[in-house]
Amino acid sequence: MTDALLALVPEWGALLLAVANLLACMALPIPASLLMLAAGAFAAAGDLSALPLWIGALAGAVTGDQGGYWIGRALGPRFLARLNRRRRSATLVTRAVRWLDRRRLPAIFLSRWLVSALGPYVNFAAGAARINWAGFTLPAVAGECVWVSLYIGLGYAFSASIEELGLILGNLAAAIGSGVLAVILFNTLSRNANGDTNGRD
Repeated sequence: MTDALLALVPEWGALLLAVANLLACMALPIPASLLMLAAGAFAAAGDLSALPLWIGALAGAVTGDQGGYWIGRALGPRFLARLNRRRRSATLVTRAVRWLDRRRLPAIFLSRWLVSALGPYVNFAAGAARINWAGFTLPAVAGECVWVSLYIGLGYAFSASIEELGLILGNLAAAIGSGVLAVILFNTLSRNANGDTNGRD
């Protein structure tokens, strides 16, 4: 599927990025980051214009975030519980909920681009927790601006080695995600241990 989508980038450009980012931000398995890298490379070659690509990618990402937020808000915690029963999404839902509970604004902002695998689940969790709409939207839009600018910009700058760059960024995102999980688990275990000690005292 990835190869077929990449082949559509020069023809559909900004519209493809808008649709891909919308779907990816609602937890569908779409290679949105790779598509933005490819679009940036086509812009560097003069085949596409960078500004419409950026606008389309950002519009799709923000719309996807809003969709996830309002789905979570409408369906509530039961929706998260349903996702938690699925093996593929259970770990991500758990991480997203814990991170959002502890670091609300940074969690929303950083899950757009630094730990992007958590992004859709942070959207659902923020809606289910009925976090204030503006309090969700402002850091989400700021984070999406970073994500879109980063990937289209890197594609533009490193157009000659786009496949290698995509592989490196994918591995880096996985490593960062593992690091975040380790920090969350450490904090949880530390707090539980302190609670047990206090209870014994």
